[in-house]
Formats: sequence, structure tokens, C-alpha cells
Amino acid sequence: MDQPLDRFRSSTWGWLRGTLAGWGTLVLCLVGVGLLIVLVRWIENIGATFEVTGERLVIRRGILMKSVDEIELYRVKDIRLDFSLLNQWAGIGTITILSSDETTRSGALVIPFVERAQERRERLRDLVDKARQRRRVREIDMVQEDI
Repeated sequence: MDQPLDRFRSSTWGWLRGTLAGWGTLVLCLVGVGLLIVLVRWIENIGATFEVTGERLVIRRGILMKSVDEIELYRVKDIRLDFSLLNQWAGIGTITILSSDETTRSGALVIPFVERAQERRERLRDLVDKARQRRRVREIDMVQEDI
């Protein structure tokens, strides 16, 4: 298997700093309730790891019951980056990946609260382009027109 070029998780600290829900949770920490919310969010974030290699995006999920899924980079159709003003301040964003791979047939792969999201999106976009060139693959959209 290829060596990982990048490995990341959703950021609990980024979520706390970069969302209104995070700030609300910090306020709730003053009364003790917020610590439970932070713990739940941290467990969710630690349960999924994303690795980018030159050929694929590998998604490892789970703590007790683990699963590994892969998206071949040449199958990626679109990489979207979303971030609010608060997300920008915290340096996080949400990366959404659409592909023709079985992993995303039922819906897009959404990776929330990613640190350095814009940099990672650009790197992933370049790797998708290189993977397509290596395999000599082109993306063609077929649109059915009503007559």
C-alpha cells in the first residue's frame, strides 16, 4: 500500500473555537455540563481517521468495531470546501467529496472541522489530477435532456 502523504481527523479543538455550538459548550463547561459534550465530540472525532496517499483516500472508522474504506482518487468528481466566518477565524473547514466510488454513491463524504482545510483541499485536488493522468482517465458528465 502507498505511504500516507497526509493523515488527519476532525478537530475537537477547532470545533470548540470555530462553531457557535462549540462556544456554547465552553459556556456550559462553566457549569460542568459542557465537559460531557466535549468528551462525546472528542470520541466521535477520534473514531475516524483520514489518510491521503498518491492513489487513494483511506477512511478508518471506529474504536471498538473498526472499518476501513477507500476512495480511489481518480474517481473523485468534486471536492468542496465550506467554512463560516467563525470557522475561518479558527482555521478549520468542512471538506465534502463527491465521487463515483461505491463509498460515496449514497451521498457525499463529509469531513467536518478539518484543520488547514483549504491547504488539504488543494493538495487533494492536485493528487486527484495526477491520479487521473497516471491512469489516463477523464471525467465525463452525461446529462439527459428532455425532448
